[in-house]
Amino acid sequence: MAIQIGLVGSYMARKVVNRKALREEVEAAEKAGKPEKKKKATTPRKRRTKDPADIRMKLFWGVFNQSLKRVALFEYSQRKQADKKAADLSQTGKSPHFVQRVKEAVEEP
Repeated sequence: MAIQIGLVGSYMARKVVNRKALREEVEAAEKAGKPEKKKKATTPRKRRTKDPADIRMKLFWGVFNQSLKRVALFEYSQRKQADKKAADLSQTGKSPHFVQRVKEAVEEP
């Protein structure tokens, strides 16, 4: 059993391109008066521009239950009230409640 070491990849025969013969064919075609194929002028495509995002977002504190339902919503500056509400609901109810930031879109008049 002979093992050849040092051969990487496969060596396949390639098609031999005779550039002189191809050039002669092209020149003969030009002399014969064959019209060259012309490309059609392409019209530039219209680009779609993105509409600027006019939606303004505002942060709130939301009090959520264990099944991720929002129970209450507080302004961002009212974090202490939100924590207090979550603690009260956790003590009185079965499931724990938590406070999380909520981003909502603000409608401009």
